[in-house]
Amino acid sequence: MKDSFNTLSTLESNGEKFTYYSLSKLSDTFDISTLPFAQKILLENLLRHEDGKDTTQSDIELLANWDPKKEPSEEISFTPARVLLQDFTGVPAVVDLAAMRDAIANLGGDPQQINPLSPVELVIDHSVQVDKYASDDALKFNAQREFERNQERYEFLKWGQYAFKDFSVVPPATGIVHQVNLEYLAPVAAVRERDNQTLIFPDTLVGTDSHTTMINGLGVLGWGVGGIEAEAAMLGQPISMLVPQTVGFKLTGKLQEGATATDLVLTVVKMLRDFGVVGKFVEFYGDGLNNLPVADRATIANMAPEYGATCGIFPIDEETLRYMRLSGRSNEHVDLIEQYTKAQGLFRKAGQPDANYSGYLELDMSEVVPSLAGPKRPQDKIPLTDVKQSFVDTLKKLNKQREAKQEAARFANEGGGVTVGNEQLEDSAPDTKNGNEGHFELQDGAVVIAAITSCTNTSNPAVMLCAGMLARNAVKLGLDVKPWVKTSLAPGSKVVTHYLKSAELLEPLRTLGFHIVGYGCTTCIGNSGPLNEDIKKEIVERDLIVSAVLSGNRNFEGRIHSNVKTNYLASPPLVVAYALAGRMDIDLYNEPIGQDTQGKDVFLRDIWPSNQDIQERIDEYINPSIFTQNYANLYEGSDDWKAIKTVESDLYEWQKGSTYIKHPPYFEGMTKDVPTTTNITSARCLVKVGDSVTTDHISPAGSIAEDSPAGQYLLDNGVSVSSFNSYGSRRGNHEVMVRGTFANVRLRNQLAPDTEGGWTTHIPSEKVMSIYEASMLYQEDNTPLIVLGGKEYGTGSSRDWAAKGSLLLGVKAVLAESFERIHRSNLIGMGIVPLIYCEGETAESLGLTGEEEFDITGLEDLDPAMSDPLHVTINAKASNGKEIKFKALVRLDTPKEIEYYVHGGILQYVLRKMVAAQDKS
Repeated sequence: MKDSFNTLSTLESNGEKFTYYSLSKLSDTFDISTLPFAQKILLENLLRHEDGKDTTQSDIELLANWDPKKEPSEEISFTPARVLLQDFTGVPAVVDLAAMRDAIANLGGDPQQINPLSPVELVIDHSVQVDKYASDDALKFNAQREFERNQERYEFLKWGQYAFKDFSVVPPATGIVHQVNLEYLAPVAAVRERDNQTLIFPDTLVGTDSHTTMINGLGVLGWGVGGIEAEAAMLGQPISMLVPQTVGFKLTGKLQEGATATDLVLTVVKMLRDFGVVGKFVEFYGDGLNNLPVADRATIANMAPEYGATCGIFPIDEETLRYMRLSGRSNEHVDLIEQYTKAQGLFRKAGQPDANYSGYLELDMSEVVPSLAGPKRPQDKIPLTDVKQSFVDTLKKLNKQREAKQEAARFANEGGGVTVGNEQLEDSAPDTKNGNEGHFELQDGAVVIAAITSCTNTSNPAVMLCAGMLARNAVKLGLDVKPWVKTSLAPGSKVVTHYLKSAELLEPLRTLGFHIVGYGCTTCIGNSGPLNEDIKKEIVERDLIVSAVLSGNRNFEGRIHSNVKTNYLASPPLVVAYALAGRMDIDLYNEPIGQDTQGKDVFLRDIWPSNQDIQERIDEYINPSIFTQNYANLYEGSDDWKAIKTVESDLYEWQKGSTYIKHPPYFEGMTKDVPTTTNITSARCLVKVGDSVTTDHISPAGSIAEDSPAGQYLLDNGVSVSSFNSYGSRRGNHEVMVRGTFANVRLRNQLAPDTEGGWTTHIPSEKVMSIYEASMLYQEDNTPLIVLGGKEYGTGSSRDWAAKGSLLLGVKAVLAESFERIHRSNLIGMGIVPLIYCEGETAESLGLTGEEEFDITGLEDLDPAMSDPLHVTINAKASNGKEIKFKALVRLDTPKEIEYYVHGGILQYVLRKMVAAQDKS
């Protein structure tokens, strides 16, 4: 590696000598004192990887002279130290790598070239479902079902662990990927051998889950990327990025009594969404950090995708060191972190000057109040005082839709029951004290799912202990959850179980039905499992508008459960509170949550623990030994995991009859030659949607319906309905996934008015049919397809199948008003061109219906050497002869992205480069 600025330096720690690239030495040439923390980490990354090709001296100069106000336009490369995968996105990534080994062999290359060049860790955490709950054997039962459903996938991952170097798999029932990363995997300062030297540098990473940003709370720079981009990073490809703007978020004060880290993060999400930070870095600073432990920082960092930022990073400081020691990292390594970061100027000290930022926000944390977010977006924050009225307003809107569709008869006062919003509802609720469930009739607004789930909050001892203490206080007074509520507790790691049990809080949670159901993401990603059949029947037959309350980070439409229309994010203690109340139309400040054994009203304030009580339990029960004990055998796994056998071979032996793992078609017919870029002619629109269409709407997720194209495929292949499993677990089979793309039950395709779900109109025949069926008809006629979208197209999780499925449906281009960062990258990675309307123009303003025939010209002018953005001409021809001509911007933002697109995708680019290098040698 080059070192144009002579920054190579050494330091000694505990008798060992370490080499590093010194930012302090660079400051002899450039004034980098006011650079944000995140920019300094990127700058060190450039110094360490300067090779004159992907990273040059001018790149270093560019970032050292960073202008915080400049619009991103200049490109640099970022080479992460490691890659983090979860199994939903990890399995298809490994499937692609296995297929790449076959492809490179077919092109005359060496399959061993397809091998991770940096450490890759995959944590199996997305496969467990809440099939059983409120039962002592729920954990064991759900784990057994998980292994039954996913045997093929786990055999495949075990093969990958053998076949690929530097590829580790954390077995099921261990923890959630981001919490395991925070509590164990992340070193903060990484150490590697290079050129006979021991090199130390900041830990950095990319992950295939958008909430990879959780590690930003520990001062580690990392963010979520698509599985496709992660695969390229695994294969040694630097990530091409525009020099980002960084927004500073100043925190002052401290949280007041009754406010939690969850309330804080929902406030931050709302503020940053309103400010606008899409595609930007966010960096937290200020004296308020002195009152913010790493667990709270991680909660805020986790939800960077929800506030739209690439990352939400905190600096390394004394609190970072304290957490590293608390979580069982060695004293020697923590000492090394301290010495290195202080030598680099990467350690926050009290009273240091503020950095220069691209924009500024400020929050006095004492002003944060208890809040929820919903009913369908994490940025829709509602103070707890306003939740009742907000829900009543939401119910009115949904009720109008229900009446308009005439899907069900009105049932407002049937059988003596009344709908939500009527003060008599609690009087008609069943008597559930002392286990007497009584008779009840489900109503609009009933909370049917209450789940303590997701890495966002289960990694935070303060909110988890608060939930346990609230449950204990409720049980003492004789309160119980309502019988229609499906309760669950899915800790992010076994550390959580350990301290809850030690603090004698696990039992009261179990008494209320919050038994541990698994160690995974569960409800937050739609693995909420089935509702009670009687409950489900009532919801469906009466078209009830019911709710879920969960301590997660996502509550998009159709995500949590297909029968639940309103979903609310809340802190773990508020999840317990709403389970006790059993309904959303309650003012938890002023209305009783229930009655004690004497019939006396009990209010939320009566059972809410004080901050002092919570802190005392943190001090007593959280210590290094519980971390070292629970992570001692991280990779060992259960007996079920150990019993899984697999074939040890360099090339995977694809099983012809597998409905889980199937050889993907991406490299069929691929040659060594770079294809010629062509225009798109006579294209049809497959899907036309409005604003905020998420990857949950696009990518297959959740359960597989029997009457869906994917369900029919499984039935045709001998799979019983009871063994369908979820879309997420079948991401290694493209035949299932393409049939589930755009099949979300809440998708509203404007080409099929008055429908909900995966429907479209096949334009030539004017027949309404499934999107998959229409796609197949179009492909039979060699008709290219496009998608028309609105603002924030592809927001949400970093689901590569939102792009892969689109490609396999025949989509060549997506035209939208704006894109979410990761989804845009994924589209490019699969060879789909993202286009945006010129400013002030939309599908509506142009008069596009989606029924036109589209010609897109100008794509043949794409060239990685071009310096100016490319605009293409789109000519939309209607059946009546009317033509609408307009320009659109090609969102290929860097030369590398253009190269990926020209090659037909990022993996094709990597393969051709590898074969060319081998041929040259």
